[in-house]
Amino acid sequence: MGTLLHGVEGYMYPNEVELQWSVLIVLYPYITGLVAGAFILASLERVFKVEAVKPTYRLALLVALAFLLVAPLPLQLHLGHPERSFEMYLTPHRSSAMAMFGFVYLWYLMIVLLMEIWLDYRKNIVEWAETGTGLKRWIYRILTLGSRNVSAAALRVDDRVGYFITLIGVPSAFLLHGYVGFIFGSIKANPWWSTPLMPVVFIFSAMVSGIAAVLLLYMLTSKLRRTPIDMRCVDTIGRYLLYTFVIDFSLEMLDLVHRLYEADESLRALDFMVHTRLFFSQVILQIFIGTLLPIALLGLTQIVKLSEGARKAIYVAAGSVTMISIFAMRWNVVIGGQLFSKSFLGYTSYKMAFATREGLLPAIILVLLPFLILYVLVKLLPPWPKREAAV
Repeated sequence: MGTLLHGVEGYMYPNEVELQWSVLIVLYPYITGLVAGAFILASLERVFKVEAVKPTYRLALLVALAFLLVAPLPLQLHLGHPERSFEMYLTPHRSSAMAMFGFVYLWYLMIVLLMEIWLDYRKNIVEWAETGTGLKRWIYRILTLGSRNVSAAALRVDDRVGYFITLIGVPSAFLLHGYVGFIFGSIKANPWWSTPLMPVVFIFSAMVSGIAAVLLLYMLTSKLRRTPIDMRCVDTIGRYLLYTFVIDFSLEMLDLVHRLYEADESLRALDFMVHTRLFFSQVILQIFIGTLLPIALLGLTQIVKLSEGARKAIYVAAGSVTMISIFAMRWNVVIGGQLFSKSFLGYTSYKMAFATREGLLPAIILVLLPFLILYVLVKLLPPWPKREAAV
């Protein structure tokens, strides 16, 4: 008990001393945000006809799929009996936000993302099924799903259906991550989370993280393949990243102003948290280093004519700190919302273990796993043009 009370100040009930949601629950909204943001970036080319980002279209889809496959794993590890999770599909409970999220996840994975990827790659899959060798040939034959018709009329149908799926995929992506924000925002007992802006803030922060992730991965893969980076593409992505980041930061500041103006009984406790327990992770890491710095760097590329090398360095730096910033935001929401008592009379601390079920080691594995899946997907379904794939 002495270990549990270490770092506790004031009065807290026993069930408030030890945090129920750990770093794994931090990863859950972080990973789903990358999925939604990557898909929305892909939709810029397909739906909104932003031709400049076309080199990242297929890569963004594969990034979304790789992270979406890992998204439910943090929740599975957190459950005491993960083998029972399938029961929410057999006996759906409409009043449970978490249970209904399973249907949102399946809709997005099975209907939207997998179908769009299959329709976009179908012509290539049929070609690879004919020209491939060994195990890959059999994999491609299975992926054709028995459809070998690649006539002009069939491809036009693929394109139209794919466009329609992308069209419904954009609100589906907003629903996917907005629903995660809704889960936190609907918990009225916790003033740190209980705000109607929570789903909207989650959506825009998801767009920021997903766009930054695809930008970094595109530049990295171009470097590894020794192919020139399309500066028109990265300049356009950097511009959209800046616009989205400004909106996201504005919404967070709007939420802060609303809390200060409302000044309810929880404000004093939240103010104490920001100035003590969360000062580094929120004020220093999330706001100054992770938000104002990348906005300033990206804004510099818009008002000053910089060399190609300087712009590349800025995009790498801004994208990297952006990824850290959004993770810090998720940390401050999930962990920060549990560090004070419901009565606002006590505060606790969170100490993360290492090699436990919900410790640092499983979290690191879950962060690296999507990149391993993405590597396999890229090998199986190359996302770059045919002439570049040959190189």
